[in-house]
Amino acid sequence: MILRDIVQDTGAVILHGTPETEITAITSDSRKAAPGSLFIAVKGVDRDGHDYIDSALEKGASAVVSATRLGLALCADNFYGHPSRSLELVGITGTNGKTTTVTLLYHLFRKLGYECGLLSTIANYVGDRRMETTNTTSDPITINSLLAEMVDAGCAFCFMEVSSIGMEQERVAGLKFKAGIFSNLTHDHLDYHKTFAEYLRCKKLFFDSLPADAYAIINIDDKNGPVMVQNCAAQLITYSCKRIADRTCRILEESFEGMLLKLDGAETWTKLIGEHNAYNILAIYSTALALGADRMETLVALSTLESAPGRLENHHGPRGISVIIDYAHTPDAMENVLKTLRDIAPEQQLVCLFGCGGDRDKTKRPEMAAVAEKMADRIIVTSDNSRTEKTEDILADIRAGFSPKGLAKALFIADRREAIRTAIVTSQDNAAILLAGKGHETYQIIGKEYHHFDEREVVDEIFKDLTN
Repeated sequence: MILRDIVQDTGAVILHGTPETEITAITSDSRKAAPGSLFIAVKGVDRDGHDYIDSALEKGASAVVSATRLGLALCADNFYGHPSRSLELVGITGTNGKTTTVTLLYHLFRKLGYECGLLSTIANYVGDRRMETTNTTSDPITINSLLAEMVDAGCAFCFMEVSSIGMEQERVAGLKFKAGIFSNLTHDHLDYHKTFAEYLRCKKLFFDSLPADAYAIINIDDKNGPVMVQNCAAQLITYSCKRIADRTCRILEESFEGMLLKLDGAETWTKLIGEHNAYNILAIYSTALALGADRMETLVALSTLESAPGRLENHHGPRGISVIIDYAHTPDAMENVLKTLRDIAPEQQLVCLFGCGGDRDKTKRPEMAAVAEKMADRIIVTSDNSRTEKTEDILADIRAGFSPKGLAKALFIADRREAIRTAIVTSQDNAAILLAGKGHETYQIIGKEYHHFDEREVVDEIFKDLTN
């Protein structure tokens, strides 16, 4: 492709090369520049790509352009041939439930016989080919590259998470969405957005950008649901577990094995548990029908789906102990999970182990403590990706959220492995132990280094020691 076609209607300015320069690859990372490549210099959050133009040219870049974040996304869309226009692209935004919803939509539509792609916090998929990922919403070049691969692989649908940061940074600009889902909005990412109003505004940008032939699928039980679609041109579909809506759901029965739901008037079994998962299932069902899936085939397929990795994973151990691994890392998400466990087993001891990430929103740390104090019988506060902060400083911020009554039932153990062992060894028979915050992650970030740490492995080792 020639440079002129890549930069057309993007606002990008050519700094090196001519409009006729032939381009075989694009990058905004000067380290990846090579002969035939276009280096797109963009001013980022921490670094300015213009400072690396000479480096890109030294590595052989055939052309260089200066662009805004929007321009970068539009260049990527042009270079890869507008792949989102050849797929039914579905995005979900909200604080909680994004990963579970897109992952289960991906598996649901594969069960219905379609080739699909997935862009999520846990992993990216092109058909059944899995690739690791690090961000909730990847950079525009990666997104468009993967979408193009999906088109080439014959995928009909792609389901992706859309974060507030991804919206603010224009990472999905230029993409054509067939549907947008809103799950909920609670306290998160205020280290980046600074205020809740700004966090909401960035989420709302997604729905403001949906075209008239798309669907806006909205949880109206969240007070922010109607706000999301105030300026939305898409066709509105509402879902609710509490009021009249286009799609409704009610929990009839619940156990550690799953839930019996009244879903849009039909009784349906799901292996997922918890009210928050009833909302996730309802969002998935609403989306499937909007995309043309058969109602009965969808209900049958829903009953076979397993939870996303690291979301309410139940590990049974000796003495009837259940260890539940979940990614809950916000006050609302942790409260939802603890409420679910309390509702299912009201007589069992409920233990909550959690920490808070370093270099992230500090204001939620005492709020997490307050939730644990209200919901759990015993509490263990520990590390969780301390990054460049001292773990003891993070634990001190959490400690400030406890009352004297909460402190009386809390232990502070910085080493997460030892904290998990203590939680299991000192719990009562038949206890339910929540390990919150890590979920699918298989590492701890200490400083700027990643250290292998998989809670499943840790729990299995402890269980094995206790049975030997």
